[in-house]
Amino acid sequence: MASQAIATWILFGSLVVLMVFRFPISFCLGVSALFTAIYLDIPFFNLFQKMSTGITSFTFMCVPFFIIMAQIMTDGGISDRLTKFCNVMIGRVRGGTAIVNCVVSMFFGGISGSSIADVSSIGSFLIPSMIKEGYDADYSIAVTCTSSVEGVIIPPSQNMIYYIVAAGSGLSVSTMFMCGYIPGILLTLALCVCSFVIAVKNKYPISQKYSWKENIAIIREAALGLITILIVAVGILAGFFTATEAGGVAAVYALIITIFVYRTMNFKKFVQCLKKTLRTLSTVMAIIATSSAFSYVLAYLKVPTRVASSLMSVSSNPGVVMLLMVIMMVFLGCFMDMGILLILLTPILYPVAMSYGYNPYHFGLIMVLTLGLGLLTPPVGTSLWAGCSIANMPIEKAIKGFMPFYLTYSFILAIIILFPTITLMLPRALGYIS
Repeated sequence: MASQAIATWILFGSLVVLMVFRFPISFCLGVSALFTAIYLDIPFFNLFQKMSTGITSFTFMCVPFFIIMAQIMTDGGISDRLTKFCNVMIGRVRGGTAIVNCVVSMFFGGISGSSIADVSSIGSFLIPSMIKEGYDADYSIAVTCTSSVEGVIIPPSQNMIYYIVAAGSGLSVSTMFMCGYIPGILLTLALCVCSFVIAVKNKYPISQKYSWKENIAIIREAALGLITILIVAVGILAGFFTATEAGGVAAVYALIITIFVYRTMNFKKFVQCLKKTLRTLSTVMAIIATSSAFSYVLAYLKVPTRVASSLMSVSSNPGVVMLLMVIMMVFLGCFMDMGILLILLTPILYPVAMSYGYNPYHFGLIMVLTLGLGLLTPPVGTSLWAGCSIANMPIEKAIKGFMPFYLTYSFILAIIILFPTITLMLPRALGYIS
């Protein structure tokens, strides 16, 4: 027992020390697992085998396709067309640009699956545009950053894939994706209502109006790009594709559209897309591989079992235990990146949630949505930093504008926790789960 406690301290202590010295997270995970294995005399072959298994699973194969699809559509100008399309559909009301911002983020989330990609691309022209129209800077940043989190639960979501891989219990990526649509739409609607109420209260402007001819041209151009999202959504929903196949087909379609229809993609740009994809993918693969070794050592030390026992000693009520887990995730999310936390916490908290009877897919969505809040909170909050950087505004001045959106986000999170049916109704209706 004493050696287990020492090994646990070595595992987490070395991880924290390496992170404090700002080593790459894949290096931190791998080295801490290696140090602990040396102490416990675990064969290195076991660690290397787990690392190999982590990145060669069929589940993980969909990640490269979704990354390259997102990169092609981003570099091919899809975000600009989506913004104009949403403006035509819903933009001509008080605070219309803010509402468009929320809806564009929902669509763009279905392409990129990344909050920071949303803020960096859409925010780079929408935040300055909103400020120029007469919106307050803190409100513009808050709308853009908060709505960007829609991308972490609107499929295809990289973070959902991280959860599936980290859970390591034969869960389906396609089913996890299906669980994200209704909560994602619900979050979008809630943020739209919040944006509208604040816009009316502050008398923010009404968006520009296009002519009928311009409207038709905008819808026609955007429709071709939106088919990419439909390939993923409808393809998986109807059972035509697995998540991996849908990502591959959507990537090829995106390339064809951007080359031959939009004419925004050439050979040089495509090579750049591949380079960006390779950089992103290599980082993700390194993290997944080393986190698999880290999770193996965690299981060897029975950390999840000990955490479960500790939580059960506090209360046997599933609601109380879930509240404690949510508080833990929110706190840690303030200091660590979302993807890292999913990889670290899932092997620990997943067995606890299962022992209390939570559905694995419902719990996965709770984890992703809760940790998404960390993207908006200092000191780490990557999406918050990106938004403030675009507007050239200090975080301490921007936070005030976030308060109504934090409350809205927290309300939706509470609703999803309390009513699992919201998450599970679509996959149940489609026969993915019973």
